[in-house]
Amino acid sequence: MRLLHVDSAITGEHSISRQLSARIVEAWVQAHAGTQVEYLDLVREAPAHFTMDAMAPRTGQTEGLSEAQLRENAVSERLVRQFLAADVVVVGAPLYNFTIPTQLKAWLDRLAQPGRTFRYTPQGAEGLAGGKTVLIASSRGGVYSTSEAGRALEHQESYLQTLFGFFGVTDVRIVRAEGTALGDEARAQALAAALEAIHEQVRPQAANQERMAEVA
Repeated sequence: MRLLHVDSAITGEHSISRQLSARIVEAWVQAHAGTQVEYLDLVREAPAHFTMDAMAPRTGQTEGLSEAQLRENAVSERLVRQFLAADVVVVGAPLYNFTIPTQLKAWLDRLAQPGRTFRYTPQGAEGLAGGKTVLIASSRGGVYSTSEAGRALEHQESYLQTLFGFFGVTDVRIVRAEGTALGDEARAQALAAALEAIHEQVRPQAANQERMAEVA
């Protein structure tokens, strides 16, 4: 099993999403023997924002490509191959200004490739990257999940679920720590709840379904 661990927070060792993503990976490796981990830090290795140089090879242009287009295409190709090769993807995703970091958006823009992660059919779009498990380590300074108004403001978890779903990923799991900027007590409670949730989320899917059936 291959696991791709992706971080995007700009705050380094102070980042809560980085702490959570690391704990998720650690717990997954313990629960799934033989997992091979590859790490991608999007702050240290951020792809450039999406431009026409990056877009051109994806529109079917194969001849007369400039050096910049060839270079940007190589970046996109490396990133999409890495993503497609992974069975499990762990994404550290803090909420910045109601959405995800620009570094994470730039990575996702490189993955969204027709014929690789999705395709259009007469029946509509079809994801081509199914069969993966995606675990999102979500951190938020405020509280957004407990009210309709809060959920309308956030375009972080909702965006990631939508895009990975568009790629065909149906198993998207979220470990969330929110309210971390509301004081020391709120931060401690949020971290404790998130760390507790990790053990549930790294269980094999069959075990999760069996437990849910028992509760029901």
